Amino acid sequence: MTLSGKVAIVTGAGQGIGRAEARALARAGAHVVVNDVGRAADDPSVRTADRVVAEIRAEGGSAEANHSDITSWDGGRELVEQSLARSGALDILVCNAGIVRDRTLSKMDLKEWDDVIRVHLHGHFVPMRFAATHWRERARATGAPVDATVIATSSEAGLWGTFGQANYSAAKAGIIALTQVAAREFAAYGVTANAICPRARTPMTEGVGLDMDAAPGEVDEWDPEGIVPWIVFLAGPGARRITGEVFVVHGNTVKRMESWRPLAQIRREVHWDQESLGAAVAELGAGSDTMRIGDFLELRDRLA
Repeated sequence: MTLSGKVAIVTGAGQGIGRAEARALARAGAHVVVNDVGRAADDPSVRTADRVVAEIRAEGGSAEANHSDITSWDGGRELVEQSLARSGALDILVCNAGIVRDRTLSKMDLKEWDDVIRVHLHGHFVPMRFAATHWRERARATGAPVDATVIATSSEAGLWGTFGQANYSAAKAGIIALTQVAAREFAAYGVTANAICPRARTPMTEGVGLDMDAAPGEVDEWDPEGIVPWIVFLAGPGARRITGEVFVVHGNTVKRMESWRPLAQIRREVHWDQESLGAAVAELGAGSDTMRIGDFLELRDRLA
């Protein structure tokens, strides 16, 4: 029970990855505030957050439901206040809520863009903002580090970009930058902040061919349960010196990702002109495999 006595929030915890995270944190001893606005697909009268709370309690864990819209200012404040009402503390904030509205750039409308940006970026920023206010006040009142953590949910789409997911990829890239800022700012309070890029079979991935079972004896790379041991670890005492990091997590694999860094540089003593650039640009390697130009050309030919 490595998280005994801790209070955790998991947003978007009514299904998929969030549900698995909430249950795992509860099994580790945390009291979990299960946030979700959704209703069960098989029974719209049942709220998904309530169902997950019932599952946690049936396993002997401690949890309560929250149905606030955490993309709104009032909803984010209400969520954090509810967690504080139990013990006056918030120790773990897992931001997981997300949606997809996939469409190519030539067909995407503003609502599809705004909906995804709102759920992912507002849904991370607003709870973080109210949690940060609490942690700052707590650190100032006690004069001691708070010992809390934020775990944000990005995606490999935010690292590389995914065809047909401009809105989702942009939002997930923004979450990484937001998390790195949070890590720098929250360090003054003793709070860590890290982002994960999970691979998992969830309602968001329905229809993309991930519903197959793993072969006997093999690890299921798409099982959400493969992600949660890393979540519990990041939330626990063994990760107190880990902050500002991005991890790709799936199956039995955890990868630490490297931040943007220069791959090559060209420089001259005076400003560049077109002739000089033309002669030197090959040194940058631009347009090579980093751009996957062969894939682009194949796609172009198919669309022609």
